[in-house]
Amino acid sequence: MTTKSLDNIDTEKYPHINRGLEGIVAFTSTKSAINGEEGELIYAGYNIDTLAENATFEEVAFLLWNDRLPNRDELEELNKKLTAERHLPQPVIDYLKNTNNEAEPMSVLRTAVSMLADFDDEVLSSDPEANRRKAIRMTAKMPAIVAGFQRAREGKEILAPLKEGSTAYDFLYMLNGERPGDNAEKVMDICLIIHAEHGMNASTFVARAICSTESDIHSAVTGACGSLKGPLHGGANTAVMNMLLNLDKDADVESFIKERLAERKKVMGFGHRVYRTIDPRAKHLQKMSKELAQETDTMYLYNWSEKIQEVMKQEKGIDPNVDFFSATVYYSMGIQPDLFTCIFAMSRVTGWTAHFLEQADNNRLIRPRQLYMGDRNLPWTPIEER
Repeated sequence: MTTKSLDNIDTEKYPHINRGLEGIVAFTSTKSAINGEEGELIYAGYNIDTLAENATFEEVAFLLWNDRLPNRDELEELNKKLTAERHLPQPVIDYLKNTNNEAEPMSVLRTAVSMLADFDDEVLSSDPEANRRKAIRMTAKMPAIVAGFQRAREGKEILAPLKEGSTAYDFLYMLNGERPGDNAEKVMDICLIIHAEHGMNASTFVARAICSTESDIHSAVTGACGSLKGPLHGGANTAVMNMLLNLDKDADVESFIKERLAERKKVMGFGHRVYRTIDPRAKHLQKMSKELAQETDTMYLYNWSEKIQEVMKQEKGIDPNVDFFSATVYYSMGIQPDLFTCIFAMSRVTGWTAHFLEQADNNRLIRPRQLYMGDRNLPWTPIEER
């Protein structure tokens, strides 16, 4: 097989070839904007700092689905719908109880989300309002799936969702079996806000590509979950936490990171395809990480993280992304590292479904071309001579 380099391609004939589609504009969208040079993230007109400091996750969900913030009545109505849709179908609960306790949580979430379609009366409807209702239902049910699997694999009873409280409050209750305090609820709510949407990332592209075939919204979210599972996308925060937990308490973190870099090993949680400065979401997570570390007597984890941040900036000139400090935030809240990406998905389902609605509203089948780089017209060789 002859291998050809992209360096030899006729750029006049093929001007848009780029590995990983970097820099290629595939869609227009009103959902979010990223200014990588300035470290700015906008959701439907609102800066992420403004939303993290003022909004609730439910307000952000409405914003992404409708391109505007809700008024009081609209927010109350959305909260009622989300609360009413938190319960899981019994077969899904049975699946969580009976699946392999050693299963990877994102795989379980992906399968359970797919199962939800079997119990949705509107699954085949492509009506925009039906899709909005399905988006609400999935957003309401995914926290129950994540919490239910965690309790099942610990041999604990799966708790029914509350009929009150925010998404963040109910999730922490279902996960831990006790009602969370105000600070824990607020931290979780901010985490959900800052993970809700982020431009044309891999999982969002997958969701839009599935939508473009006129498939259903459950399939799009299931496919997006599969994409998010990858360690180069949503799984990086789990890798960050595992790296920290594998260190001895008296470890020389600076030497450890420099050795990894010298051995050309990746340090997860740093660098980003888009940002050329610190990820704006990381700033909020870093603040919460420090506060939680002080509360939970895990300040050593924060100090390590701060030192790693310093070394990576000095040695590589790169800043932390959203995954780096989210790892210690979740861990300080008592959440198992392998659940981190599931929490990401619980939030990002709002962005995925918002993009699904946008794609469906002005759809065209997504069908990029490939450039064939192999041989042509090879002579046939009988099998005895191969």
